[in-house]
Parts: sequence; structure tokens; C-alpha cells
Amino acid sequence: MGRGPSIEARKNASDAKRGKVFTKIIREISVAARGAGGGDPANNPALRSAMDKGLAANMTKDVMERAIKKATGELEGVEYETIRYEGYAPGGVAVIVDCLTDNRVRTVADVRHAFAKCGGNMGTEGSVSFMFKKLGVLSFGGGLDEDTVTEAAIEAGADDVVVYPEDGAIDVVTAPEAFEDVKQAMAAAGFTPGFAEITFRADNDVAVDAETAQQVTKLLGMLEDLDDVQNVYSNADLGQDAYA
Repeated sequence: MGRGPSIEARKNASDAKRGKVFTKIIREISVAARGAGGGDPANNPALRSAMDKGLAANMTKDVMERAIKKATGELEGVEYETIRYEGYAPGGVAVIVDCLTDNRVRTVADVRHAFAKCGGNMGTEGSVSFMFKKLGVLSFGGGLDEDTVTEAAIEAGADDVVVYPEDGAIDVVTAPEAFEDVKQAMAAAGFTPGFAEITFRADNDVAVDAETAQQVTKLLGMLEDLDDVQNVYSNADLGQDAYA
């Protein structure tokens, strides 16, 4: 009978994955702290949102505060810039790749390599982003009363409420500029989301067959594993075929 990975190997893999998550969140905190709102989360919704991600990932406040101090010049640190790449995966699937990097040459080479290796190709700026809308999403697990959540969301100023019948999960959708206000209003009404973020969603998804779905999944996973990549968005409707 074959043996699986040792406990130590599994722990090392888990630690490596956690380290990648922390790296991405720290970069997001750094960029947000250098923005218009500065290093005070009370006056900087983007920083507040990034710190919420850190808390959800069990990042300590000391680590986050050190990142803020580096970003605002109180401590010596690295400066990151925001870059977006766009392109197509196999099957005509549109892909947006948002990066934070201190080395633009390295990042574009890594992203281009991932597209090429997985049968995709990079496009020019704006070549696919017009297919997506920027919006805020607050996700709630099953078990909540749909009518009560909907009423609270409307009262809070949300744009839409999406219910998933298969498991009862609910998404509350907002305009990006209303995201923080809606999030706070929902919490005040007794509804704390399991996950909340400002993201991009495609106007229409592209259905792909089983073989293409696996190629697309490989590309998206390769991109997400790059240290400089913060978020990857696509309009692929992968269904269950990608995980067969």
C-alpha cells in the first residue's frame, strides 16, 4: 500500500502556501498605505480592507503595522507598483492578471511564460478588461434567511443579492465606492460575511469543454502561484470538468 506525504512534508507545503498568502497581503497593505488615505486605516478604506484580509489569514497586527510603517517611510522598505496584464487562455477565455511588483521586467516575463506554457497568449491593455465590471461582493454561507438578508442588504445600499439554491449561499453585490459602507451596515444588522472583497466579474462567462477546462485551470493556477500576482480574474465557466 502506498504512503502519502509525511506530516513534515504536509506541514512544509502548508507553511509555504501560508507564506505566499502573507506576501500578497503585505504587498497589498503597502500599496494601500502609500495611497491617498495614508497609513491610518480609519481614513483609508483600501488599507482597512487589506488589513481585514490579513486578520482573516491570522496575520498578526505587528506584521501589518510594520508593513504600513515601511510603506509610509517610517521604516526602510521596498516600493511596489501596480501592473495589470490581460490576455486569453485556451478556448477564448479572457484573463486579467493584477500584479504588485518591485521588478516589472521579472513580472512580465513570468506572466508571459505562464500564458505561453499553457496555450494562451497575452494581449494589449484593454483587450479583455472591457468584458468585466468592478464591484464589491460580500459572501454569506448557507443557513441564513434569504428575505432577512435581502432586506438588510437593500437597506444598506447594495445593488443586488444573488442566492445560490444548491447550498443556500448568498452574495450581496455593491458598487465599489459603496463596499465599505454596505459591509459595515450589514455587520451592524448582524450579518458578518465569510468573505468580502472588491473584485472583477465578467459580464458573460465562456463555457469550455473538459479538456480546455483543464488547460484553463492549469494556467490560472500557474498565474496565481506567481509571487508578484495579487489577483487573477477570468470569464471561464469551468463547471466540474476542470477537476475531473
